[in-house]
Amino acid sequence: MSLVNLVSGGLDSTLIGVMAREEGVEVYPLFIDYGQRAARKEWDTCQRVHAQLGLPTPTRMDVSGFGRVIHSGLTSTSLDVKEDAFTPGRNLMFLLMGSAYAYQVGAPTVSIGLLAERFSLFPDQRSEFLAQAERAIEAALGRRIRVVTPLAEFSKADVIKLAQEKGISGTYSCHMGGGEPCGHCISCLEFGLGKGG
Repeated sequence: MSLVNLVSGGLDSTLIGVMAREEGVEVYPLFIDYGQRAARKEWDTCQRVHAQLGLPTPTRMDVSGFGRVIHSGLTSTSLDVKEDAFTPGRNLMFLLMGSAYAYQVGAPTVSIGLLAERFSLFPDQRSEFLAQAERAIEAALGRRIRVVTPLAEFSKADVIKLAQEKGISGTYSCHMGGGEPCGHCISCLEFGLGKGG
């Protein structure tokens, strides 16, 4: 079996890569630069962590024009990174780009690092969206590409614990892209890095 793993240099997608390797799955890591604030830091981290863990070298896809047109807290410094975090179309784009790459490399599956649905904030993090996206992708490509969420039963605390057990370190998950976690974005708050409480 093989899969395209949508990677960001963060803990969730890195853990998926390690788990897939342990299962003997051939992994094609795909990093998508969609114009996010943290793109450079994420890409640098992604390459370094994959090399450190002996995971396959990620492929980088540049669709950064998306973020120049679609403004959110993740793509524009003029918006709040937490309050305006929803980026319309982002996960659908991820799945379409990942599926197109899967089609090209002959992989039947794309994985995305979404956690348990009870922690979902946005409509494109839910099982209904994933099922509909999978059907649309099949219609578009003429081939079924399965969309899997290996961490769908996990909370962020579960991910952190399992990643520690597997020796994963040095990942980067802040949406701001700075040298240190900002403590304000949704990702930092998930890790308990919030400032002032």
